[in-house]
Amino acid sequence: MTMQNTANTQHFDIDAIKAKHKATWEDGNYAEFSTYMHDGALEILHGWDISKAETLLDIGCGSGQTAIPAAKMGIKVTGIDIAENLIKHARKAAKKLNLDTQFDIGDAEDLPYEDNSFDAAVTMIGAMFAPQPDQVVSEFARVIKPGGKLCMANWTSASMPGQMFKAVAEITPPPPGFIPPVLWGDEETVSARLGDQFQDIKLSRKAYPQWHYPFDEDGVINLFREQFGPVKRAFEAASVVQETKLYDSLFHIYRNTSKTQNGVLTITGGEYLEVIATRR
Repeated sequence: MTMQNTANTQHFDIDAIKAKHKATWEDGNYAEFSTYMHDGALEILHGWDISKAETLLDIGCGSGQTAIPAAKMGIKVTGIDIAENLIKHARKAAKKLNLDTQFDIGDAEDLPYEDNSFDAAVTMIGAMFAPQPDQVVSEFARVIKPGGKLCMANWTSASMPGQMFKAVAEITPPPPGFIPPVLWGDEETVSARLGDQFQDIKLSRKAYPQWHYPFDEDGVINLFREQFGPVKRAFEAASVVQETKLYDSLFHIYRNTSKTQNGVLTITGGEYLEVIATRR
């Protein structure tokens, strides 16, 4: 399956796809948007039990919501992301906290590091969006030292984000044959992708923790529409009829994957696949 998927991407202009991908994640205001998910990211990070003695690479680090807490824990961290504005935000935040942390602009499929550079690598809803998963795995294996740990959190197709991306794709569809990012949330696919270069692969479906918004479903839609690049661009590309349909779809998705109490909407449908594996 994986070899066939990789072959499909060869029909595409990968550079054009990546340029669009970069522009999408740089749109909106993800640094502000992601603040509602910081507590959950920190809880997941603690569960990964990265040692202070280890060098850590955070792939798809965004604005530093995982890398910066890891650095505050005393871990030697390098973060990398394709979105230049998010890296600038992460550098500024790290400098303000006087953290010895490196943040680089770069591609998960072409990491600018030497072989065996890191004791561990993590990716929190990040590398799953790169268009060529086999290349991503090759880079994981290349930069992680033998015996080192890989930790991933990847949305499943049933999750709120998985459903949301499906609704968005009706307005801004990917190229035919494009590999869905949510396949990183499928156990069989992940095992096949990692199996040649990783061992002791542990896969667990979990709910993203502590994911709260201080407003209702309409407020969540407005937040995503203004600050989250993929949703923002879908609304901008939509016709009047499509805009109404997308709004209604998102409203029902958010309502069906959340609960509201005392004016706080909590996402309960944030299912992700936790991946923990050891480099062979």
